Amino acid sequence: MLPTEAVEAVLRRALQAGADFAEVYAERSLKRRMRVRSARLEEAISGLDYGAGIRLFFGPQVVYVYTNHLTREGLLEALETLLRARGALGRVDERGQGGLDFRKRTPQGLHAPKVPLSAKDKRYRLEHLLEAEAGARIAPEIKEVEASLLEWEQEVLIANSEGTWAEEKRVRTRLHVLAVAQEGAEVQTGVSAPGKGVGLELFDLYPPKAVGEKAARQALTNLRAKPAPAGTFPVVVGNGFGGVLFHEAVGHLLETTSVAKKASVLADRLGERVASPAVTYIDDGTLPHAWGSSEVDDEGRPTERTVLIEGGVLKAYMVDRLGHLLTGYPMTGSGRRQDYTFAPTSRMRNTFLAPGNQEVEDLFGGISFGLYAKEMGGGQVKPGSGEYNFAVQEGYIIRHGRIEEAVRGAMLVGKGPETLKRVVAVAKDLENAPGMCGSLSGSVPVEVGQPHVLVEEIVVGGRA
Repeated sequence: MLPTEAVEAVLRRALQAGADFAEVYAERSLKRRMRVRSARLEEAISGLDYGAGIRLFFGPQVVYVYTNHLTREGLLEALETLLRARGALGRVDERGQGGLDFRKRTPQGLHAPKVPLSAKDKRYRLEHLLEAEAGARIAPEIKEVEASLLEWEQEVLIANSEGTWAEEKRVRTRLHVLAVAQEGAEVQTGVSAPGKGVGLELFDLYPPKAVGEKAARQALTNLRAKPAPAGTFPVVVGNGFGGVLFHEAVGHLLETTSVAKKASVLADRLGERVASPAVTYIDDGTLPHAWGSSEVDDEGRPTERTVLIEGGVLKAYMVDRLGHLLTGYPMTGSGRRQDYTFAPTSRMRNTFLAPGNQEVEDLFGGISFGLYAKEMGGGQVKPGSGEYNFAVQEGYIIRHGRIEEAVRGAMLVGKGPETLKRVVAVAKDLENAPGMCGSLSGSVPVEVGQPHVLVEEIVVGGRA
């Protein structure tokens, strides 16, 4: 992507100017989107973006610049702008006099697609989107359906003054179906949006018709649902995207982005019990073809499986280079960024509660009255404390161990660390689901996940 000589010239010059560490990140990113609505093609667009970022460390101080000029001269000009702003322009250090011995990492293709995005034409994509759209029309109440296909092909190069040279091509594909159900003045929606680090084999993994049907069934369920009750109840949180609750309310508290600043209530608590013994919480960037996986992170380190909480005990944090420098914790291959316009920070990859040993039906057995949050929606979290409120996208009342009528409008309210301590049972049925996570280094693809989980009590907001 960039000539070795050009990269080496930038890194040598940075060291000569007194930087303790220098890094070049280059990227070429191609994104496509096709969308159908009411059985008609509404959108078919693509965009190519490329550029490079240069990051320098002067002790714990970090400066960053990016540019679209990827020639040797363009990169050096961007670097000089950065050094001028830092006041290090005229400085010369002997460390930059020699060459750099790059250890070039050969991509292993661990997440390479079986059906490359280039293997099929637009008509093939359109046919599958129309299939998803038609699959959602299962009842007269379904008034509108939108189906879209998102494709992302990203090539990255990360090189630094310690000799790292890592390149990788990342491919991600996601199918998204939105169904709108209406009866009289009442309107409700349903969504199904599978995505993986794969090519167009996504259509084989998730048949479009079934994806459309799932979105429509959720919309119809909510259309006929009653208002949710308010109170403090036992709550069974569904598997898959139910993991967003702990991703937002706990996962962010374990990133050194907040830990290093003491802005997390879980900072400096390694070895302490922070959750119930039923909880083992893992962040894994190595899962084959997962939405948040890659061979290397955006700092060029191999990704890894990081056990954050084991049997309720805090074992590790997610640590990038700056987090390591500030805290001394070992790096975990967690440095991530949206694109070359962002410097990396510690971020989650694929974060999930490990499966337990109980059957799903056992979680409902002892509940006389509670809520089954089958599908979670969006929400808000207060940084540092983990205070949250999350919408339940699809919910049901539990009575005497049985799942009964559907309810809508439920909100789960609480604090992530406290909720972790109230997890009393974890089922075997682990599933992960894709999403996009925003933080200091932009929006990055992640997976959230869990089996079905029983929390002995959560405050539930509702209208009934």
